[in-house]
Amino acid sequence: MQVYLVGGAVRDGLLGLKVQDRDWVVVGSTPEAMVAQGFTPVGKDFPVFLHPETHEEYALARTERKNGRGYKGFSVQASPEVTLEEDLARRDLTINAMARPLLGTGSHARLGEVIDPFHGQTDLNNHCFRHVTDAFREDPLRILRVARFAARFPEFRVADATLALMREMVAANELADLVPERVWQEMSRGLMAQRPSRWLAVLAQVGALPRLLPQTQLTPSLTERLDRMAQSQATPALPLEVRYAAAQFGESQAWHVPKACLELAALLKNESAALIGLAQAALNKGLDAENWMALLERCDALRKPQRFEQLLLANDQFVQQDTPPSPIHAIWHRALASVLALETAPLAEAAKKKGLSGPELGQLIRQNRISALARLDQCQWRPPPQ
Repeated sequence: MQVYLVGGAVRDGLLGLKVQDRDWVVVGSTPEAMVAQGFTPVGKDFPVFLHPETHEEYALARTERKNGRGYKGFSVQASPEVTLEEDLARRDLTINAMARPLLGTGSHARLGEVIDPFHGQTDLNNHCFRHVTDAFREDPLRILRVARFAARFPEFRVADATLALMREMVAANELADLVPERVWQEMSRGLMAQRPSRWLAVLAQVGALPRLLPQTQLTPSLTERLDRMAQSQATPALPLEVRYAAAQFGESQAWHVPKACLELAALLKNESAALIGLAQAALNKGLDAENWMALLERCDALRKPQRFEQLLLANDQFVQQDTPPSPIHAIWHRALASVLALETAPLAEAAKKKGLSGPELGQLIRQNRISALARLDQCQWRPPPQ
């Protein structure tokens, strides 16, 4: 048998990028032979094995043929007779259809020269995404993958023939067969890529955006917001929940968007105006402690301070603040800190001695929190120093 490094690891190596994951293809072997050499089978739909030492994935060379609709509508042939070129031919883009043979064993193992039957190196040099064969049309998820690659490698363009093929697939309603979890996987990767706006731009270019995110308009403000978040100097980098919320895609539960993303997006939609209005009022004419407490309660900020911090970050991006945290972010951060710093145990003990409990105790604690906010105003409210 012969082992080859394939796909993204070869591509990224040629681009001089750090290789994160390595995938291997085995030509001329069988499942029984792989198990006999200590590999652990893990593939359900086709033969994939984990290396006994590195735990990297090794897949038997295979071909695929579309025989039905949907993600599982393929017949797979994996046998010793399948060649490397046949395996590479089933891949999406030419830049992902290259391989390097593994030469030698153990400490003497090394990678051989690039095998490139579909001219992937030429497309790499020309910064072009091009489909390998017409079999590209058999998997509609590849439309989203091309868009995601465009966000990761913004200097690349999509070949005209590939764009035309993607448009044909969208027009044929191929997107209806997409698995929601895999759509979200591609969406989340696109949002976290170098230039997220290109993910949406390519989808719009082939007519897929209205079908995937019907409430989203690719406006200049959205484009700027998405790319600014990706290029932010914030440490750590802005998390996925913040980027999704600030994008304000609208109703997209159909794609199994995580609850944390949906909740933060809803909070931002409902509370952004209040966050800004109350903060500006506090800076100009004094802090309205009762309404500030009400907003913190609506956002469940006392129980979920980390999410409230994410809300402030998302609001910074939504209102296009250049350098977070903004003054609005800073004063809300300080306000929540003052409320959280209030020790409730002594209050509860004093209330107990007075015979107070339940709702009465809760109201007492709430009033003391409002008083803590009011004291900030009495101290001539200012944002904390940066």
